[in-house]
Amino acid sequence: MIFTDTIHSVIGATGTGKSTFINLVSGAKFGVGNSLLSATQVVQSTQPFNLNGHSVVLIDTPGFDDSTRTDTDILRTISTYLANTYRENRKLTGIIYMHRISDPRMTGVSRRNFLMFRKLCGDATLSSVTLVTNMWGLVPEGVAVEREKELASNSLLFKPVLDGGARMVRHDNTLNSARRILEHYVGKGTVTLQIQDEVVTRGLQLEQTAAGAELEAEKRKELEEAKRKQEEEMRRAQEVLRAQQQAAEQRRQAEIAAARQLAEAEAERQRKAHEAEMLRQAEERRHQEHMRLVAQQQLEHQMHMEALERQRQQDEARRIQEEAQRQQAAAEAERARLHQLMLQARQQAEAEARRARHHNHGPCIIC
Repeated sequence: MIFTDTIHSVIGATGTGKSTFINLVSGAKFGVGNSLLSATQVVQSTQPFNLNGHSVVLIDTPGFDDSTRTDTDILRTISTYLANTYRENRKLTGIIYMHRISDPRMTGVSRRNFLMFRKLCGDATLSSVTLVTNMWGLVPEGVAVEREKELASNSLLFKPVLDGGARMVRHDNTLNSARRILEHYVGKGTVTLQIQDEVVTRGLQLEQTAAGAELEAEKRKELEEAKRKQEEEMRRAQEVLRAQQQAAEQRRQAEIAAARQLAEAEAERQRKAHEAEMLRQAEERRHQEHMRLVAQQQLEHQMHMEALERQRQQDEARRIQEEAQRQQAAAEAERARLHQLMLQARQQAEAEARRARHHNHGPCIIC
């Protein structure tokens, strides 16, 4: 925002180079954000500086996407500052809105900042608005030009503001470029922003202003979107949980089936092992029975052979006995025969002897 001779308010999202622009053209030393945290936390104004013989003051404002404060806090800070300066009759000459041409698209945060910018200004002040695109050196020129055309022609972006009298210019990050942007306002009259009229002239509370109402609507949308996202996340979480439960149940069923198969396979293995064991035992019993029969047969054969041997021995003994008896009988018979022969011989010898005696001595009465 621009005051005194000219007082300008510089508005834009966090990180769009507002403080850099102000420091460049005014010589101020406002903090510049180089980290994830927002550098501009409060509304701050420069010391008056000379621009072609005119005293200029620039006002630096925090973005509505501040990293540490809510959008409501930011709106209250900006509206309070603008209301106080308006009451002090320090009115704005122009409003500068900074936008990075390097952004590939206008994000939700950028759109919210631009929407709040429009609600703060109102349509009646659009002829005093300058839309400044910067950071042209970060992307190829052809790409940046196409983005600039889209910003100017899209009814959801800058087109309505441009149609209402605003202008769009490029800033190449040089001092001359920044001074040319401000020189446009030299000799221009002051403007009353819509938020100043609502708060100071009409006495509305912040939430009753267009910006406040828009912010509340945005908050409701965000809450509804957050609720929708939460419900969607819950639904997805439930679906994931159901899927996990189904997967767990499937795994459980698969494990049960696998366990059942293992149990059945083990039971089948045990059954086959039992059958094999029974067959082995039966075969062993058959073998034992066969061996018993063989042993019995061998024993019976041995006993038979022993009986035969005993019988043979008995027969041999009987034969020997009989032969002995026969030989004895024969011997006795031979002895008897010899005895008889000896008797006969003796008798014959005796008879011969008698005959001889008789022959020698004459006949014998007995002979």
